[in-house]
Amino acid sequence: MTTAPALDTVSLHRALADLRANAGSWTATPLAQRIGLLERMLPRIDATASAMVADAARAKGYDATAGWAAEDWVSAPWALAQTVGAHLHVLRRIAAGKEPFPARAVRDRDGRTVVDVFPATAGDRLLLNGFSAQVWTRPGTTPEQVRERAAGPYRGAAPGPAVGLVLGAGNVSAITPLDVLHKLYAEGQVVLAKMNPVNGYLRPHFEKVFEEFVDRGWVRFVDGGAEAGAYLTAHDHVDAIHVTGSERTHDAIVWGTDEQADERRRENAPRIDKPLTSELGGVSPCIVVPGPWSAADLRYQAEHIVTSKMNNSGHNCVATQILLVPRDWDGTERLLAEIRRLLRALPSRSDYYPGAADRLDAVARAHGEAEALGDGACRLLVPDITDPDDPMLTDEVFASALGVVRLPGEDPAAFLRAAVEFADTRLPGTLGATVLVHPRTERAHRTAVNEALSALRYGTIGVNCWSAFGFLLGYTPWGAFPGHTRQDIGSGIGFVHNAFMLEDVEKTVLRAPFAPAPRGLFTGSPSLSPRPPYYVTNRTGRTTMRRLTAYAARRRMSALPGIFLSALRG
Repeated sequence: MTTAPALDTVSLHRALADLRANAGSWTATPLAQRIGLLERMLPRIDATASAMVADAARAKGYDATAGWAAEDWVSAPWALAQTVGAHLHVLRRIAAGKEPFPARAVRDRDGRTVVDVFPATAGDRLLLNGFSAQVWTRPGTTPEQVRERAAGPYRGAAPGPAVGLVLGAGNVSAITPLDVLHKLYAEGQVVLAKMNPVNGYLRPHFEKVFEEFVDRGWVRFVDGGAEAGAYLTAHDHVDAIHVTGSERTHDAIVWGTDEQADERRRENAPRIDKPLTSELGGVSPCIVVPGPWSAADLRYQAEHIVTSKMNNSGHNCVATQILLVPRDWDGTERLLAEIRRLLRALPSRSDYYPGAADRLDAVARAHGEAEALGDGACRLLVPDITDPDDPMLTDEVFASALGVVRLPGEDPAAFLRAAVEFADTRLPGTLGATVLVHPRTERAHRTAVNEALSALRYGTIGVNCWSAFGFLLGYTPWGAFPGHTRQDIGSGIGFVHNAFMLEDVEKTVLRAPFAPAPRGLFTGSPSLSPRPPYYVTNRTGRTTMRRLTAYAARRRMSALPGIFLSALRG
């Protein structure tokens, strides 16, 4: 029997001591120098991108040239370069004496203050044509307050020196470096990032990307499992913590895992009483609104739904787990038939995340009617969930299983009311939800759609856009719907990314074309965007994302024709 190596607390303490000693120098770093650090980071992202993708693909069980590797370009180097670019856009505006965003971006919408945060640049409008994002602030927040409070650390009192601890996630490569960026630039903290053992192989790439920050004692990356995490969270040099994981992870940190844990929670007497933000996942829904969907619409949105399930083998905190569909709509069975066809046709891949096989086995045992689809039969479809206590409705599977719930509703408005009530009251978690609605249906039932978006208690809502896209843009705050407490943590507390550094955030609403170009002209969602390169069905997604990553890092206009040519062939 192999004995686990003893925890090297000396090295961990030394890393924290170095950060503590250098925290003041980061606080004192002028804005112009902070901008320069980000500008010099982009070429390092570019230089390490291919190796980062190759290592991620290898760890997941496929080759870096496989179609699946498109997701590794999206969720590592492109997301990182995109977010660095978002921070640069905002900080350059502030350095030029401007507000973080134009005054016209903040407006009143039916008594709510909203901020148009995307597209933010001409490049955004060109490369993601038809995509948009609004941040809805909490009720009672005025446009004047939003403008005054944005980017507060750079336009008011800067925070004092502090050491932040980031407990990295093991599923999506970009989570840890994006959390490090947020701690540095939005919260003003130097950072110790503990890699998750599942993707600790990425540490050398991240150290290269953050090379200047490491050299100056502002960032440290360390390895280790739960024991290292317990030591670090309790360390006196750590002032604040951010964790991405599960509700269990959060509760183990805050309340402990011993026999006194429940008593501590009841008495609100945490083991760790430091500022702690978190992103913890949940059971994410996709709401399919009935409407005049053509056969092409059904095929395209089936690709969308399958992408939201099969991206990263479902090992995503906002992977679609429950599909809410109209019981009596003639499109429901046709949509499910397309989903089945795609799940069977996609190339094989493994559910690589620890415990995934056991969780899929539990779904199969609980559902004799579950359909095993695709090579290896690791993709499960549960076509008609009716039991309110069904584990698919109560537990995050975090693997490639999709459940279907059929709801009543004689028309789109009635169905939306039923779907919103189900999502808000029956499904645990408030991180992300997706709504698929035909443009003609939305125009005919605009009040019902607006009421649904207002009522959905999720931190990110995607309208014809998988909510996970909000994780990638940098401008869009990412986190759970506000209201959770450490005693009832749900999907977490706080928002990250958020390049505009907005306060009083309630949710982000994303929008994308219902149909790709040029077919969008006929559905009422005209745009220049073809099938998105992150779709698992995109034939050129890997090439397109590799070129988009290079563009995000280099900003060379000469790269645009190649990007468009590849995208159009997808």
